[in-house]
Amino acid sequence: MPAPLARPAERVLIRPRHRFAAACAALVFLIALGAATLLTLRPPTPLTAQAPPGEFSAARAYAHAEVVAARTHPAGSAANDEVRSHLERELRALGLEVQTQETVGAEAGHLSGAAAGATLAQVRNVVARLPGTDPTGRVFLVAHYDSVQVGPGGNDDAAGTAALLEVARALTAGPAPRNDIVFVLTDAEEACLCGAQAFAAEHPLAAEGGVVLNLEARGSTGPVIMFQTSERNAALVDVFGKAAAHPLGTSFAVEIYRLLPNDTDFTAFLDNGFAGLNSAYIDGAAIYHTPLDTPESLDRGSLQHHGANALGLAREFGRTDLTRLDAGGDATYFPVLGSLVSYPGAATWPLAALALLAVAALGWLARRQGRTSWSRLAAGFGLTLVPLVAAPVAAQLLWAATVAIRPGYATLLDPYRPVWYRLAVVALAATILLIWYALLRRRVGPAALAIGGLGWLAIIGLVLAAVTPGGAYLAVLPALAGALAGLVALRLKPDGFGGVLAVTAATAVTLLLLVPTIVLLFPALGMKQGGVAALFAVLLGLAALPVLDLLFPAPGGARGLVALRDRRLGAVPALVAGLATVAFLTTGLAVDRFDADHPVPTHLLYALDTDDGSAHWLSRETDPQPWTARHVDGSAWPQDRFPGLGGLTLQGGLGRAAGLPAPKLTTLADTTAGDVRTLRVRLEPQRTVRLTTLHVSTGNAAVLRATVAGRPVEGTTEPVEGWGFGVVFHAPPAEGVEIELVLRADGPVTLRAMDASDGLTGLPGFQPRPAGVGVVGSHSSEMVAVARTYRL
Repeated sequence: MPAPLARPAERVLIRPRHRFAAACAALVFLIALGAATLLTLRPPTPLTAQAPPGEFSAARAYAHAEVVAARTHPAGSAANDEVRSHLERELRALGLEVQTQETVGAEAGHLSGAAAGATLAQVRNVVARLPGTDPTGRVFLVAHYDSVQVGPGGNDDAAGTAALLEVARALTAGPAPRNDIVFVLTDAEEACLCGAQAFAAEHPLAAEGGVVLNLEARGSTGPVIMFQTSERNAALVDVFGKAAAHPLGTSFAVEIYRLLPNDTDFTAFLDNGFAGLNSAYIDGAAIYHTPLDTPESLDRGSLQHHGANALGLAREFGRTDLTRLDAGGDATYFPVLGSLVSYPGAATWPLAALALLAVAALGWLARRQGRTSWSRLAAGFGLTLVPLVAAPVAAQLLWAATVAIRPGYATLLDPYRPVWYRLAVVALAATILLIWYALLRRRVGPAALAIGGLGWLAIIGLVLAAVTPGGAYLAVLPALAGALAGLVALRLKPDGFGGVLAVTAATAVTLLLLVPTIVLLFPALGMKQGGVAALFAVLLGLAALPVLDLLFPAPGGARGLVALRDRRLGAVPALVAGLATVAFLTTGLAVDRFDADHPVPTHLLYALDTDDGSAHWLSRETDPQPWTARHVDGSAWPQDRFPGLGGLTLQGGLGRAAGLPAPKLTTLADTTAGDVRTLRVRLEPQRTVRLTTLHVSTGNAAVLRATVAGRPVEGTTEPVEGWGFGVVFHAPPAEGVEIELVLRADGPVTLRAMDASDGLTGLPGFQPRPAGVGVVGSHSSEMVAVARTYRL
């Protein structure tokens, strides 16, 4: 016979009434704590235009956002020139030293949009300096003022740009800082991060490095998250926790972002040795990079959060000895009720080992006191894998089914109104966990299941410590807290208040750590990866099992609010959670419908080959929406004739040729020395375009080196089939771009020139979008590409 799970039945047959009351009180406390945690994850109340001069006002900043995002303004456009003029006027009016850095910048990161190749852009950065009284270095406040080609960028990044203008005003209204404060409003971020790269690598003010605070947005609402840092961030994090008005950040986000192929202007500064912090608000991502990203969509609370944090950090870094900021390693940090808690990253492995030892000690002591047996501990540990695997898988299947019902979700980062779907995922995870617990509680025992859950938390903590050290706290600290609480409870009266307090305290620790993570993971990863949030929801539930167990009557009866048998009572929470899952999902489908204000996203571009006059409609939609299907039918298209579109997987459809001119390629010089040929050409668009490209055929030529607009460049690392070296140039000047190719070739060289503008209206065969049909966020949406082959 296995060892008893609780006190022997002859001593305690019915759970005492006061224990049930204590359990209810514990649940009320935990619910209140969870609600308080959720409140701290909301943006602050925006301040009005009447706020004191030294404070950040979202209302004052918003007036600038309305100007910046009055219309679509990609790099190189006349609208972008107007935005830049506004920025220069406003900064000069504050008495700052203002200049415009006009140059050609190379790509940072991997954001060349749809086209493959070495990427550059003509950029015009606005740079303003507030001189320091006794500088120990420079503080750079960065945002980009250009928008994508299909939307005005009310959030991305008019919000960041407007926030910096208001921060500049507030700083000039007070005493001069010790360190130089430099405002860098970059160009061509959306195209290739080329403006930031040009400033960080070449501008005299950037020569000695410094601290960078980058402001971004990938949505329209939500709290501002400090999601990326430079390495050796302990001192930076310490300043952030002290000086940010509303510090919200987690080292887990930093670790995850370092592993992802995502980039912002911050990437360019990191590549050039700067230290700093990168912040953004990310909820409401359905409008990201679309025509809906207008100033009206901008959440004033998110704008207040952005600006208030930036102002506080600028003031603190402005008076800090910046030479001391590189001391120490990375920190582990996380939000707790509006504050930032941190500890040295060096403690990660010791804490992980301590958590594992504490769980092992708990299992040993529970076995020694007769609360469980070795066989049941092994069963509890093994069976805990069921909810850990089942909940994430079920969450992914739930979303797959939702997309099958509403196919338009497939191309969205997140639904327009995602809250109900997020609640459905959490409820689904709870349902699976509670069913598992109800089925196994009597057979395996609550002690074995609880210790098994803590065991997996400890093991996951070890894995995170090895893979993403900054995220190890999410499992290590709950495992450690739960194990210590269990050890305390075992030394106290099993039915006393001490045990209840111990397990409640441990659950509170887990709740404080995991609730922000679950909440922030949804907008960070989108519903497409809702299984990740479901996994952390299960981890939270496993840590809370001891509190849940307090509400279950002991075998043989019950006393208190409910008098049901153990098995039946155990099924009640699971049933409630299951019904909640269905209710939340149904509500989400009912509430989040596509309409004129929330259109179904579609993707379409037009490609014209002037060699033979053939034209093609192309779409990234794998299952084209009805409107898209009017243009594309899934037919093949000559991908090798449009290397400027990169390796995009596109649905094709024949179109009618438009009377558009191809880019002109003029030979400026052509010399040969031995087997090396040097070819200098000018690539000149014959219409107003956003970008132009040139690719060299691999048929009989190999490019040894190349120079574009006077800059040495490297070829693409991912050549398009049939094409080797390629160059993509954003915002090309009217006179065109000069390119020099040094190559080996056997006979004439084949080159493919392409340029691209934006806007499909007026093209032959184009069917205007009806109400309720919108544009998906993409750098190739609405593109009009025209290509021609040259043989030189």
